[in-house]
Amino acid sequence: MRYQLPYARAGQVIGLLGGSFDPAHRGHAHITREALKRFGLDRVWWLVTPGNPLKENGPAPMEARLRRARKVMQHPRVTVTDIETYTGTRYTAETLMALQNLYPGVKFIWLMGADNLADFHRWERWEWIMQNVPIGVIARPGDRVAARMSPAAERFGHAKIVGRSARALSQATAPAWSLINVPMLDVSSSQIRARGEW
Repeated sequence: MRYQLPYARAGQVIGLLGGSFDPAHRGHAHITREALKRFGLDRVWWLVTPGNPLKENGPAPMEARLRRARKVMQHPRVTVTDIETYTGTRYTAETLMALQNLYPGVKFIWLMGADNLADFHRWERWEWIMQNVPIGVIARPGDRVAARMSPAAERFGHAKIVGRSARALSQATAPAWSLINVPMLDVSSSQIRARGEW
């Protein structure tokens, strides 16, 4: 199984951006480049998920989503992977545990949009995630209120790193999280599907 997994060496800091990427688009690529820069990451892995447990309808076939993601995200420090297919995990907490076992000495940072932070308390074992993996939150300007007022932000308010110090996240010990403003591109996966471009 190991040869199918992305390479990482002990001491590296790797951001993880999970999602169905149904389909991947230039907005995903944009926030990935910003996360690399602003959070001081060595690399980012896109975790293209077999399916989102919170969504009723299944995504397009994995091979099609991977192919599109690799076309959209071409960067020497970004790897597009379907690692959850190999780990057999479905929930983020399970995936993070599997990655920590597979890559001893590698530091992982979970990346998410501000909308995910607003609903984070609904995720399976969300408190374990906060306590074990630093989290980088990427927000549209003006899209921070729900995230800031969320149960997760309130419960872990003591662990917040202010946006201007976001690079410190790469060296922080969990629990630690930072929310940055990133000008967003006006594109979404649901819009692309609705227009029949996918």
